[in-house]
Amino acid sequence: MAQKKGKIIYSKLPVVNAIPVQMEQLFHNLISNALKFSNPETAPLITIGAQKVSEEELNKYPQLNKSITYHKIWVKDNGIGFQPEFADQIFIIFQRLNDRPNIPGTGIGLALCRKIVNNHGGVIYALSKPGEGAEFDIILPESQE
Repeated sequence: MAQKKGKIIYSKLPVVNAIPVQMEQLFHNLISNALKFSNPETAPLITIGAQKVSEEELNKYPQLNKSITYHKIWVKDNGIGFQPEFADQIFIIFQRLNDRPNIPGTGIGLALCRKIVNNHGGVIYALSKPGEGAEFDIILPESQE
C-alpha cells in the first residue's frame, strides 16, 4: 500500500457472525485486487463502507432469508475498472480479464471471495466501468441460522 502511496478510507463496519480468518481473506483479496488494478497515474483510493440492507433491496435476492438482518459492505476503488458485462465472470475460478504479464495473479482470489460469502449465507457482486474503478458489494447476514 505504501509503495503505491495509496489510501484506505473506511467507516464503521457491522459486526457479523462469521469465521474471522475467512473474513480476513475476503478483505485481503478485495484490497489486493484494488491495489493490483490501480491506475498507474493515480494514487489508489479504496473506500470501505457499510449499511443495513433495506427490505426493498433484500427482495432482489430470492436466495436470502427475509426474516434475518443483512448488512451490505462495499469495497470501492479508483482503479482501471472493467467492462460491466464481465461483472459475473470475474468470480469464476481461473477467469482473468486482464492477461497483461505485469499484473500477477491466478484467477483464484475473487472465486474464493464468492465461496466465502456464499458459505456465510450471503451474496457478492461487482459494479464497474473501464477507467472508473470497481465496486464490490457484499451482503452478509448479521447472524448465522
